[in-house]
Amino acid sequence: MTSAATTDRSQETGSRDAGHVDVLIVGAGISGIGSAHHLREKFPDRTFVILETQEAPGGTWWTHQFPGARSDSDLFTYGYRHKPWRGPSIAAGGAILEYLDEVIEEDDLAGHIRYRHRVTALDWSSAERRWTAQVVREDTGERLRYTTDFLWMCQGYYNHSDPYRPEWPGLDRFEGTVVHPQTWPDDLDHAGKRVLVIGSGATAATVVPALAKTAAHVTMLQRSPSYWFAAPTVHELATTLEPLDLPADWTHEILRRQYTLQLDWLAATGRDDPDQLHEFLLEGIRPLLPEGTDVDKHFVPRYRPWQQRIVFVPDGDFFAAMREGKASVVTDTITEFTEKGVQVSSGELIEADIVVTATGFNLSPFGDIPFRVDDEPVDFAKRVTWRGIMITGVPNMAYSFGYFRHSWTLRVDLVNDVIGRVFAHMAERGATTVVPELRPADADMPLRPWSDPENFNSGYVLRSQDRMFRQGDREPWLHMHEHDHERRSLPEADIEDGLTYR
Repeated sequence: MTSAATTDRSQETGSRDAGHVDVLIVGAGISGIGSAHHLREKFPDRTFVILETQEAPGGTWWTHQFPGARSDSDLFTYGYRHKPWRGPSIAAGGAILEYLDEVIEEDDLAGHIRYRHRVTALDWSSAERRWTAQVVREDTGERLRYTTDFLWMCQGYYNHSDPYRPEWPGLDRFEGTVVHPQTWPDDLDHAGKRVLVIGSGATAATVVPALAKTAAHVTMLQRSPSYWFAAPTVHELATTLEPLDLPADWTHEILRRQYTLQLDWLAATGRDDPDQLHEFLLEGIRPLLPEGTDVDKHFVPRYRPWQQRIVFVPDGDFFAAMREGKASVVTDTITEFTEKGVQVSSGELIEADIVVTATGFNLSPFGDIPFRVDDEPVDFAKRVTWRGIMITGVPNMAYSFGYFRHSWTLRVDLVNDVIGRVFAHMAERGATTVVPELRPADADMPLRPWSDPENFNSGYVLRSQDRMFRQGDREPWLHMHEHDHERRSLPEADIEDGLTYR
């Protein structure tokens, strides 16, 4: 029997049947590759396919081709639990892609990945107890139809093709080149040029020192300061361990635990004693700044530590560029663009040949893919998360979402464990469907934004509040816990509490 939803979408697209799999993974980035490993390891008999829009794996690390692109968290915790990272703690995007390629090869995943396959619609049929995915092959234009028993959304959390850029007066008058880091052109020559980078987040902190190596000068223009943390590329503990000639797995585990403790301390101190963390971060960068820097103006934020991401700069390379006179910081707002550069509120004209708009990105809830459950469109803004893993009223679907304050992958591994427990429980019960449903006691539960602004209030989060799913005021309808909480709570989570199996 074919549900009305499946029939309607098939007729609309004229799609070709591409087959059925037990699990359909959307996205071949860090989350999707990790989820596929989990399936290989725990459920080797289950069939699966990974659908990836890009022409290669890696997600963010494939699309971010701007100069200096690198991790903004350590690789010992960003790397997977099952595969030790053996390079420096902070690495360039290319090294991370090589690491992911190794995982694909070791797990024999290449034959399961379908590149240039963009999912355009997802439909659940209760009659068939399966999902139908409508897909367009972007290399040929062919329309395909996959069906699956379980949908695993690992598509990441922002729109790779549509970055955020404010509307500035006079932008069309500017005679130079304007580029966004997410769409960096291969042929952009910045050598000897005056470069203006707008923004003060991780991307700006990465691209400024990279461009400063050959540019005439790089100016970072920010509306307000961020918190910075200058961490060594190679941890001092790694230097201590090196002469001991320990097995690589031992070294990895020791450093992974050390970095986890460091991140736990930063997160906990930001929550429990923000004044202490404020002083710690500021005192850490003061010695690295050029003499005479107005620290209060350029490096004292208007929010408490960790309400937005802390900018990690390996070996303080950003500040080295400042000390060398190759980079500078301006804190002001843009009045307008002119032919020669940007006029700011103070009246200063910042002249530039190239403007880099490192102004952030737009969140993309579930890849902005339209979902339907039994012909009814799913409005995620009216749904509630189950532990940051599943969504109420959406059967047989899990999603992977990492941490803001810890390495993304630390949570991916924990989420994969929970999904594995759900799979095993379904098999034990003979169930074919699992769906989060609010309990009777939750009927009048107040619904909160997916991200509490008092907890985390970066611009890309606040801009998306009305499009994202909600959370409640009690378990299991909460998310955004820190790793020090979830590494204990998720392994013990009751997989029947809030989940209905049929």
